[in-house]
Amino acid sequence: MTPTTQNRSHSGTGRQRRAAPARTKPGSKRGGLRTGSGASRPVRQSGHRRSGSFVVLLVVVIALNLIGLVMVLSASSVVALDQTGSSWFHFQRQGIWFLLALGGLTAATRLDYRRLRDFSGLLLAVAFALLFLVLVPGIGTSVNGARRWIVIGPLSIQPSELAKLAMVVWTASLLSRHAGNIRDIRAGLRPVMLWLFACSALIMLQPNLGTTLIIAFTVFVMMYIIGVPMVPLAICAGAGAGAAGILAMLAPYRRARILAFLDPWDDPLNNGYQTIQSLVGIASGGVGGVGLGNGRAKWGFLPFAHTDFIFSVIGEELGLVGAVMIIIMFVILGIVGIKIAGEAPDRFGTLLAVGITAWLVMQAFVNIGAAIGVLPITGVPLPFLSAGGSSLLINMIAVGIMLNIARQARV
Repeated sequence: MTPTTQNRSHSGTGRQRRAAPARTKPGSKRGGLRTGSGASRPVRQSGHRRSGSFVVLLVVVIALNLIGLVMVLSASSVVALDQTGSSWFHFQRQGIWFLLALGGLTAATRLDYRRLRDFSGLLLAVAFALLFLVLVPGIGTSVNGARRWIVIGPLSIQPSELAKLAMVVWTASLLSRHAGNIRDIRAGLRPVMLWLFACSALIMLQPNLGTTLIIAFTVFVMMYIIGVPMVPLAICAGAGAGAAGILAMLAPYRRARILAFLDPWDDPLNNGYQTIQSLVGIASGGVGGVGLGNGRAKWGFLPFAHTDFIFSVIGEELGLVGAVMIIIMFVILGIVGIKIAGEAPDRFGTLLAVGITAWLVMQAFVNIGAAIGVLPITGVPLPFLSAGGSSLLINMIAVGIMLNIARQARV
């Protein structure tokens, strides 16, 4: 090799080195993200491959659904027979919703999640319209003093479930667009807080404090991840927590639930009844459970056994082993969701994955916490397991969005 050739070779190598992008350490704050996902730099996408995260998330969610179907049949058979004359009534309804939800998951998996950014405003508008309509007498249906459902023929729709997805998509869209100036509270924090307040107000009029807290928690996690300044974010979070506490104590039935949570034996036949019966059922299961279908709590002792307290039936019939298995599945869902967020090809995908993961894990935590007596009863369902069509459909669509993000993960 001649000296001239050597100099040219060295010069070319130098240009290549200068052109190489700088590396960032995992967890570093770059481009407004606290996740270290590197979403601000150009990436090579993997097309439509099924990554390990894709497979694990899909398997866990389908497993939870199948377990849920079995437990809904077991938990609702006695009540369904008494109310409708068929032990299969709630199971059949849940099975139909599962098939619809499976179709929603499939469609969301195949639809490029980036297209959601263009429809985020429309989705939020539809959710707000339904939240308003559910409050209109003659349109919304009141059950046990709460007006949360719109009944259309055989279908019962709960608008607050759609509001969870709409707020996640809209917040992810806004924050990803303003990531460059996210430290300006007028660009990120202020508009998100205004719409969060409007959404919370409509849901609290139903009233539904549990869903309001889940949506607020999810939105605050998303703002933290994108890099909204901590001081104003903490002030807003503290104000929201204080408002939730005041609202909880002002409403007599919510105040009674909190007092019953602190000491359920003070009113064992009224406000503390559900908590006590839930704990009795779980304690009766022991380590291995009393056997599938052999539980006694569902025989009229535990109200809403197939919806809000299905975890108690799982603990009684499948024991500590079954209960821990369910908890582990949700832990896996959370870990995989964080991994998908870290591998997302852009900020919008990262925020979507973070928001959906925070929402599902937080809801599971609140439901299980109420069932085992470490949190007040809020009436939120256990994702994928509790009977409820609207919740299952929206949750499965949300998982489908995460699966689509996983298919386009950075390589």
